[in-house]
Amino acid sequence: MTDDLLIRYNYDEFVPAKFEPWMRFDESPPLGSKAPDFPLWTLEGGETTLSALWSAHSYTIVEFGSFT
Repeated sequence: MTDDLLIRYNYDEFVPAKFEPWMRFDESPPLGSKAPDFPLWTLEGGETTLSALWSAHSYTIVEFGSFT
């Protein structure tokens, strides 16, 4: 991840010009469709995958971004 990407993501003020570029809901998988598999990391630093979580749990909620 580049430093520029981190700077743009961690914007200094909550104004539409700074958060709207991240609001790309139209690129999300349609409701009810299977999400793509991808790697994930635990809080302890171990690596897993989304498919591994699906197989271990009946329901899986994945949250992205920061909510403040």
